[in-house]
Amino acid sequence: MMITFATAASLLATLAANAPAAIEQVAWMQGCWQMDAGPRVVEEQWMAPRGGVMLGMGRTVRDGTLVEYESVVLREQDGKLAYEAHPSGQPSAVFMASRIEESTVVFENPAHDFPQRVGYKRDGDSLLAWIEGAVNGKSRRVEFPYRRSACAGSSKSSR
Repeated sequence: MMITFATAASLLATLAANAPAAIEQVAWMQGCWQMDAGPRVVEEQWMAPRGGVMLGMGRTVRDGTLVEYESVVLREQDGKLAYEAHPSGQPSAVFMASRIEESTVVFENPAHDFPQRVGYKRDGDSLLAWIEGAVNGKSRRVEFPYRRSACAGSSKSSR
C-alpha cells in the first residue's frame, strides 16, 4: 500500500510540475501595497488577472520626490509565467517563473546583471517582495516588506 501511495504522489507531483502555468495562480498579488521607511515610501500596485495578464506598477518617493518607478507585465508565455520589468532608467528584462506555490512565486533570469531573481510571498495583509542575485561575485538580497494599503482613488483636480 505504501508503494502505491508513494507512486501516486510522485505522479501527481510530476503532473503538477508539467502543467502550464496560469496567471490566476498569482492572483493573490493583486491590490495595493506600501512600505514606509522613514522619508522613503515604496508602493506597488497590481491589477487583477485578465486576458492572461496582470499589470503592475511601482514607485519610490523620498522626501516627496520621485526617485524611481517601474511597470511590469506579468503574462502567460509558453506554459510559464513571464515577469517583464520596465524599470526607470534601465533596459527592460524578462524573468521566467521557476517556482509557483499557493502564496509564493519566484522568477529567474540567470543572464541578467542584477537581480537574477525576483520573488513575492503573501501572508494575509503582508506581501514580501525581494530581488536577489550576485553582484561582483557576492550574493545580495533586497527585501520590500509591504503592507496592504488603500488604492488611491480619483482626486479633485485644481483648475
